[in-house]
Amino acid sequence: MIITNQTAVYKAFGLTISSDIPLPELHEHTCCHADHVHVFIQKADLSQLWSEFAGQQKMFTVKDNIVMFQLPDVGTFCIQGGESIRVSPAEGADPDKMRLYILGTCIGVILLQRKVLPLHGSAIAMNGKVYAVVGESGAGKSTLASVLLKRGYQLLSDDVIAVTLTQDNTPLVMPSYPRQKLWKESIEQLGMEAADFQPLFERENKFAVPVASSFYSEPLPLAGIFELVKAQDDQLGMHRIQGLERLFVLNRHTYRKSVIAALGLSEWHFNISVILLSQLDLFRLQRPGSGFTAPSLADMVMSKFA
Repeated sequence: MIITNQTAVYKAFGLTISSDIPLPELHEHTCCHADHVHVFIQKADLSQLWSEFAGQQKMFTVKDNIVMFQLPDVGTFCIQGGESIRVSPAEGADPDKMRLYILGTCIGVILLQRKVLPLHGSAIAMNGKVYAVVGESGAGKSTLASVLLKRGYQLLSDDVIAVTLTQDNTPLVMPSYPRQKLWKESIEQLGMEAADFQPLFERENKFAVPVASSFYSEPLPLAGIFELVKAQDDQLGMHRIQGLERLFVLNRHTYRKSVIAALGLSEWHFNISVILLSQLDLFRLQRPGSGFTAPSLADMVMSKFA
């Protein structure tokens, strides 16, 4: 593919990304030669290709090395071979919402296709190592990460954590970009004003919070994972995860895991999970379903590794 004057080149997730769709969240990169680019993002007419895929009557579908999905009022997306993301925007689509899917689902699939493990969570640099906070949507991952940033630690990634292996199988987290996604309630609990930040897209109650001063821009080894869950008994606590449950945790929080089998990556995913678990500590953080407990959870994290 060709890099033109209308194309910007970025660096994120350990990838050099060329895009003719502006991605202001990312750091621009000085690379300007197509041979040095890992991923190309382009607008394209995907109507014919989607019509072939849509015969399966699915919003999200996989065929060979192609993953496609279509969202009403947003657009059609095609991720292919770990190297390209093509986007056909819907008429009147909100560009902010479109970028959410490019930097979320599309990048998550690209990482899987490149055999880089994407975890769903926040990655925090603490004392030269990375600790990942994973959990279901709404668990409070970004809020806990934000409290840790206020205590002097640094962010490598929010939402999609790219974990790759070195030649000696050391797991490394690749930095993404200096921005968090926080709900209005969390912003207010953290002593900030939601009016100071941009909603992720129109009428959204979640906001993009820049954290440039607390961003770590170099890869670091992954040393531990905290799974954040809401406790059924409303108790605050932490305990070590042991046995096969450790494997279930990694599987549960692999980003866009639904495409793994269809892409023929089940064996790879199992193998990289085993390698990671041979080196990592895993803990479960339990928080009540209500109340602002992020500072207490941060105390627990820091007591283990800070």
